Amino acid sequence: MATLLGLLSLVVGALFFDLNVGLLALTVAVLLTLLSPGSAEGAVDRCAWSTVLLVCGIVTFVGVMERIGTIDHLGREVAGIGAPLLGALLICLIGAVVSAFASTTGILGALIPIAIPFLLSGEIGAVGLIAALAISSSVVDSSPISTSGALVTASAPEEQREAVFRRLMQWGLCMAAITPLLTWLIFILPGRL
Repeated sequence: MATLLGLLSLVVGALFFDLNVGLLALTVAVLLTLLSPGSAEGAVDRCAWSTVLLVCGIVTFVGVMERIGTIDHLGREVAGIGAPLLGALLICLIGAVVSAFASTTGILGALIPIAIPFLLSGEIGAVGLIAALAISSSVVDSSPISTSGALVTASAPEEQREAVFRRLMQWGLCMAAITPLLTWLIFILPGRL
């Protein structure tokens, strides 16, 4: 019951009071540990710290890249190509590669405005480009460096963790290489969307 109350207070605090989710989650965890110290025994040992450190490092790196304008710069360079179809393919590729290491929602929010010059030219349909970009950026979320892939890796039994990490990395890289081209061929190239 205490755990459910803690989760509820986490949701309410984050959604309605705009409190920092990380600090609030740690506060709830500390309070639950103080209420029932025996239930938390061994929790730190079972945590996949290498995965936690890897994800934190990648998220920090991508955050620095976004803050200094690397993603915007890449988008402006792609927009300056002058060939809308090639530019759309490159935007989907950038979305897939960067999203494998960062938040899909954040990448979509950064790349969709960059695609506006292509959309204004009339050579590329808005629905097709947005659909291709969304799919290209989303299918790589199983990468072990992305949030959902990291959760799967951390949840795997310790003896299987390295194999799970390796397989998810292979899957994520394959999706980052293949999906932008496929979505470009299906959604953008025909020009109907």
